Amino acid sequence: MANCILIGAPIDEGQRRPGCLMGPAAFRVAGLAAAIRDLGHGVTDWGDLALPELREATCPNPAVHSLAEVVGWTEVLADKVEDALADGGLPVVMGGDHSLALGSVAGAAAHAKREGRPLFLLWLDAHSDFHTPMTTTSGNLHGTPVAYIAGRGDFDAFPPFPAPIPAGRMCLYGIRSVDPAEHSALLEHDIAITDMRVLDEHGIVAPLRAFLERVEAEQGMLHVSLDVDFLDPSIAPAVGTTVPGGTTFREAHLVMELLHESGLVTSLDLVELNPFLDDRGMTARLMVDLVGSLMGKKVFDRPTRSK
Repeated sequence: MANCILIGAPIDEGQRRPGCLMGPAAFRVAGLAAAIRDLGHGVTDWGDLALPELREATCPNPAVHSLAEVVGWTEVLADKVEDALADGGLPVVMGGDHSLALGSVAGAAAHAKREGRPLFLLWLDAHSDFHTPMTTTSGNLHGTPVAYIAGRGDFDAFPPFPAPIPAGRMCLYGIRSVDPAEHSALLEHDIAITDMRVLDEHGIVAPLRAFLERVEAEQGMLHVSLDVDFLDPSIAPAVGTTVPGGTTFREAHLVMELLHESGLVTSLDLVELNPFLDDRGMTARLMVDLVGSLMGKKVFDRPTRSK
């Protein structure tokens, strides 16, 4: 049984649409702790993180905004996730926009490096998030974490990434929105994109199982970063970056059940939930339900809901 450590990351600065800072509270209201505890796991809530005192941070790209704040969040999150892993816990980072992964994955990488184990990344997202601070045209740093994790340049304002993850240890899964600059860079780095066409042609199971077999073969640690927009907006409207054609309820739960059966997940992000855009909490409840599947809840355990 896992010892889950909930870490609130009320980060709004990685993009421009207010609301993600309410995400950690929404996950708590939707019953995340109880959903995990009811499956027999331990749960400790470390509360919400706060920004440290900001230091000056600059970027030659004038489009980039909130750089000092995102750097601050990166530093505090990296420390906290590394602490949770060192305590033997499974950190569950409740966001907050996806810029939080700059810190959460850095913390996981630092711990994996210290343990002498390879870190793998499963990126469940509509977007590849492979911009650097110099290539982004929106200036939104939630579109940069995978580039930072892969060791791309132009992150001078950030702490050096502890141990960049090579292409073969990344799986960008469910992708369906990639900018031209990102696409070119992904090809240069030989990072495979398991986009929705791949999933339509080969099914949900085969590409994920192949990746998980690599993790197991190398005795790796696995960080999973789950973005709300991995899901189709018809079932998960509470995100500011909706892209049609996402995973269905059944597909998403199958992914989570496969992850549970693998027993490989060592840290988890839940990102881009904007409760202000939700429909009576349906997205928050679905995300909590998906965590339940990741922690061992089976499809036949789900009660019938009244119409």
